[in-house]
Amino acid sequence: MEGLKTNIFYNIEKVNCEKNYAYLIFKRLVDVIGSLVGLILLIPTLVLTSILIKLESDGPIIFSQERVGFNGKIFKMYKFRSMVSNSEELKASLMKLNEMSGPMFKIKRDPRVTMVGRFIRKTSIDELPQLINVLRGEMSLVGPRPNLPIEVSRFSEYHRQKLLVKPGLTCYWQVMGRTSIGFEEWMDLDIKYICERNTWIDIKLIIKTILILFGDENAV
Repeated sequence: MEGLKTNIFYNIEKVNCEKNYAYLIFKRLVDVIGSLVGLILLIPTLVLTSILIKLESDGPIIFSQERVGFNGKIFKMYKFRSMVSNSEELKASLMKLNEMSGPMFKIKRDPRVTMVGRFIRKTSIDELPQLINVLRGEMSLVGPRPNLPIEVSRFSEYHRQKLLVKPGLTCYWQVMGRTSIGFEEWMDLDIKYICERNTWIDIKLIIKTILILFGDENAV
């Protein structure tokens, strides 16, 4: 596992899609402007969420975790803490309840999630600190969701193709069912996005994601 600390991008058969540099430049411009505007407009939401998290339970407001990004580069991804502070220690005892196929771990009614955590997950507010990751260039507004290093270490070469682009705040998986979608279908959707991505698809996914802020029954 030592090699995961820096880069785990190797032996990957690239998907058959061409780079459109004009699109990539425009995409980065949208990422910078969008994340800056979002962080400014959402200041009241960010402050209120921070206060509620701190009032409900002990522990940090922001939860940071290593994720695998573009070309296998490891980065720290930020989220509002939605679980009890010792959630990682409790994970081992809950593995038998895992409802997600493949190397992922998801439970719809995870007992580690706090009351405030359930609300911010339902509305995707917990993901808002990732606008900082977007601003820093570690993520994009639209792209495959970043996975944990331990998850990627179990990926096949086909699955690792999702590392060909920057991970994002939202992609097909977020707007098409989330946990109701199995692991293999999730990977298929990520690779489908990589091959089909363009400005119009990005705009549609951003709009659909904003609508999910009003509540998504598949959010956990």
